[in-house]
Amino acid sequence: MSNICDANKMKHRFRGYFPVVIDVETAGFNSQTDALLEIAVTMLKMDDEGVLAIDKTLHFHIEPFEGANLEPEALAFNGIDPTNPLRGAVSEKVAFLEIFKQVKKAQKAADCHRSIIVAHNAAFDHGFVSKAIERCELKRSPFHPFATFDTATLAGLAIGHTVLAKACKMAGIDFNNSEAHSALYDTERTAELFCYIVNRWKALGGWPMPVESTDDSDEKATRTADKTAERTEDMETAGSETRVNSETTS
Repeated sequence: MSNICDANKMKHRFRGYFPVVIDVETAGFNSQTDALLEIAVTMLKMDDEGVLAIDKTLHFHIEPFEGANLEPEALAFNGIDPTNPLRGAVSEKVAFLEIFKQVKKAQKAADCHRSIIVAHNAAFDHGFVSKAIERCELKRSPFHPFATFDTATLAGLAIGHTVLAKACKMAGIDFNNSEAHSALYDTERTAELFCYIVNRWKALGGWPMPVESTDDSDEKATRTADKTAERTEDMETAGSETRVNSETTS
C-alpha cells in the first residue's frame, strides 16, 4: 500500500521532474533572431490518488528584445501588434525572473529536483524559452536544458492525432479555434490534454508499474542508480552551459 501511495506523488511520477506546461507566441520561427511576444506557464498538481490537474497559470506579454526580427506573416497569423501599449508588455528578463520564482516554488512544494517543459511541438517552445533565458543571462534555470514532454507525440500515441485542436476534441476537451494562438488559451488546453493522457494511462492500469517484489538490496540499488543518474544529468547540464558560453564568446 505504501508503495502505491508513494507512486501517486508527483516526485515519483516523472522521475523527480516537475512538469510545467508552456506555450509561446512569436514573431517568426527562428528563436535566435525572432521576437518572443507572449508566454504562458501552467503549473500542475497531483492529488493523493495520483490524479493530475491544473494548478495555476502565469501569463506575460513580452516586449521584443533589441534588434529582434518581426516577420509580418507571423504577426498576421497570431494577431499580435507588438507596438500596442494596451498589451502591457514587460521585458523578457522581468517575465522570466517571475517565472523562475514561481516555478521553483511549486517544484520545491512538490519535492521535485528539476522542472521539465511540457508543450505541443515542444522543441519550438523549448527553443524560444532557452534563447530568451540566454539573452537575459539568467543563471540556475529550473528547466531541464534539453529534455521535454511533447504533447503532440503523446497525443499521437494515446489519441491518434497530433493537432492540438483535434486531439483536444477527441479527448472531450472544449477547444475554440477563435481563441487559439493566444499563449494563455493554448497553454491551458495543452495542460488539460497532458493531464488527460497521464490520468487515462493511470486509469487503464499503466501506472503504477507492477512490481513483483522489493527487498532492501533492490531499494539500495535503485537509490544508487538514481544518484548516479542525477550526477550524470548535472554533468550534462554543465556541459551544455559550457557549449552555450563557448558559442556566445566565439
